[in-house]
Amino acid sequence: MALLQLTEEQIRTWTRREKDDWWLKNVYRGDMAQLTLRSALTGFLLGGVLAATGLYIAAKTGITIGVGLTSVILAFALGRALHNAGISRDFTILENNCTQSIATAAGYVVTPLTSSLAAYMLITGIVVPWWQMMVWMVVISIIGVLIAFPMKRRFINEEQMPFPEGRASGVVLDSLYHGAAGAGMFKARLLGYVAVATGLYQALVSDGWMKLIQFKILRLDQWAGMKEPWTFHERLDTYYYQAGGAALKILNSDIRSLGLRLTLDAAMLGVGGLMGIAVATSCVLGAFVNFAVLAPLMIERGDIVARVLEGGKVVPISRAEIVNQWSMWWGVTMMVAGSLVSLAAKPELFTSAFKSLRGTGKPAAPAGPDPLAHIELPLWMSWVGVPVFSVLGAWVTHQFFGVSMGLALAALPLIFVLTVICTNSMALTSWTPTGSLSKITQFTMGAIDNTNPASNLLPAGMTGEIAANAANLLSDIKPGYMLGGKPRHQAVGHVIGLFAGVMACVPLYFLLFLPADASGVRSAATLVSEQFAMPGALQWKGVAEIIAKGFGGLPVSALIAMGVAAATAVVIELARVASKGRFPLSSVSIGLGVVLPPEATFAMFVGALLFWLMGLRHKAPGTRGHAVWVEGCEPICAGLISGAALMGIGNAIVNVLIG
Repeated sequence: MALLQLTEEQIRTWTRREKDDWWLKNVYRGDMAQLTLRSALTGFLLGGVLAATGLYIAAKTGITIGVGLTSVILAFALGRALHNAGISRDFTILENNCTQSIATAAGYVVTPLTSSLAAYMLITGIVVPWWQMMVWMVVISIIGVLIAFPMKRRFINEEQMPFPEGRASGVVLDSLYHGAAGAGMFKARLLGYVAVATGLYQALVSDGWMKLIQFKILRLDQWAGMKEPWTFHERLDTYYYQAGGAALKILNSDIRSLGLRLTLDAAMLGVGGLMGIAVATSCVLGAFVNFAVLAPLMIERGDIVARVLEGGKVVPISRAEIVNQWSMWWGVTMMVAGSLVSLAAKPELFTSAFKSLRGTGKPAAPAGPDPLAHIELPLWMSWVGVPVFSVLGAWVTHQFFGVSMGLALAALPLIFVLTVICTNSMALTSWTPTGSLSKITQFTMGAIDNTNPASNLLPAGMTGEIAANAANLLSDIKPGYMLGGKPRHQAVGHVIGLFAGVMACVPLYFLLFLPADASGVRSAATLVSEQFAMPGALQWKGVAEIIAKGFGGLPVSALIAMGVAAATAVVIELARVASKGRFPLSSVSIGLGVVLPPEATFAMFVGALLFWLMGLRHKAPGTRGHAVWVEGCEPICAGLISGAALMGIGNAIVNVLIG
C-alpha cells in the first residue's frame, strides 16, 4: 500500500494545524494495536540483545551500528513465525513499529560506555560503580526523550523533514505488511542462517565453549588426558608459527608485536560490509601507515619503548603500547580535525537549525484546540521534565564524578543548541555529528577547568549523548508518524528501551571489560585489550589529556605527526567537499584505522571488498545474486555481527561459570 504523504506545495503553504488535521483524518490508525504487552516484551528482549551486540562491536571498532532495519525484520519474522505456529496472532504493523522503537532506543543508550565514561575510568583509574553508571545513563537518556517530542512537532509534523533512515524503516515495514512479506521472510532467513553459521564458527575459536564441550560434556580431559581444549585458531598465522616458520620483521620489530596478523574475524567482516569500500579502504590505509611504516621507525628511534613498572615488571612493546605511547596522538588529531572541518563544510546544518528556531514564515495556525492533543505527549511533561532532569543530571555528574555543580550547570545551555544541530543533520543526512560537537563542549569546559579530567569528559558526554539521543529518537519517531502510530505510545516505548539497554549492557560491561581478579578487585586497566581496542574511549582520553597536560610531555616526533595529520585531514576533507563526496578517502576513517587493531581493520576491508565486488557482479535487480548480495547485504552483515558477538559474549559467561 502506498504511504500517504503531503505534496511539496502543501508542506510549504499549509499551517501545522492543517497538516495535523490531514494526518489525523488520513493516516492515524487509532484503533490498531500498538504498545501491547507482547510488543513491549518483545522489544525489551530484542533491544537488550541488539544493544549488547552494539556494545561488543563499539568496543572492538568504535563504530555504533544501527539496529533499526534489523529489528524491523526480526520482529516481523518472529511475529510471523508465532502466528504460523498457532501460538499467537500476527503482529500488527504498529506493534512491529513499537517493537522496533523500543529496540533501537535500547541501542542508543549504551554509547557512553565506550566513549566518555570509559575515557574517564582510563584517565582516573577509578572504576565507576555499576549503579552509578545506570543512574547517570538513564537520567541523560530521559532528557533526550523529553527534548525529542516537542521538537517532533516542528521537524516532523510541520516541516515534514525526510529523516532518510527513519523513512527507510517505515517503507520497509509498509512493504512487509502490504505485499512483500516473502521478501521480508527471505531476509530474515538469510540473517538467521548466517548468524547460526557464524555462531558455530565463533564457538570453534572460543576457549570457553570448547572447554565446556570437550571437558565438561565429553570429558576428554579425563579419558583422553587432554590438558588444553582444541580450538580453531582465529589468527591464521598461528599455524605458520606452529609449523616452525621464522619470525617476520619490519626493521627490527616482529610483526606480531606490531599487530600485523591475519585474523578471520566474522564480526569485522560484517562491519566492513556495512561501512562500505571507501571507509574500509581509508581505515586500512591508516593502519598500514601507522603500524607498517611509522611504528617501526619510532621503535627504532626510541620514542616507543618497553615500559618498566614499579616492582621491575616489564611491559613489552605491543599494538596497545604503540597506540598509547605514540600513535594515538596523530590518530586522534586526524579524527578530530577531520570531523570539525567536515562539520564546518556543512553550514546548512547551522543555518537550517537557526531557521527552525526563528520559525518558517508560514501562515499562523488559526486559533483553536490542538487536534492532536489527545495523542501527543503533553508539552507540560517536557517543559517541567527537561529542567528537572537537567538539574538532576548536573547533580549526579557532580556527585558521582566530582565535577563542580557550577560547571555541570554551565554545560546545560549547550544541550539545546547541539540538539537542534544534530536533529537537522539527522533529518537531512541520517548522520549526527556527535563526535565533533561533543569536542566543542569538551574544549569549552576544559578551558574553564583543566585540572580535573572529569570536568571536560562528563559534561561533554552528557550534552553530546542528550543531543544524539534526541536526534536518533526523532528518526525513530518518523516511521511511526508515516504509519499512523500514537506518539504517546512511542514515547513510552522509548523509555522502556532505555531501561532495556542499560539493564542488558551494564552487567555485560563489567563481565567483558572490567572482570574481577582473584581477590575480587576490578581495574580500569582491563578496559583496553588486544580483543577490545576501545578506540572511541581513546579519542576522548586523548583530547582530555591534551586539555589537562598540554603538549609539553609528548615526543617531538609525536608533535610533528600531529601537525602533519591535522593538515592532511583538512586537505582530505576539502577534497571531499570539492568533489561532492566522490573523493575516496575519509580523514576520520584514516584516524580510526590508527587506533584499531590492524588485524581487525584488515578483516573489515576484506568484508567491504567482498560485498563491493559481489555488488558489481550482481547489478541487475530481480536476480538471485542481487537479492542475496545487494538487497541482502544488511541482513548478511547483521547475521555475521550478531552471531559472532552473541557467541563471544556467551564465551565470556561460560569462562566465568566454569572458572
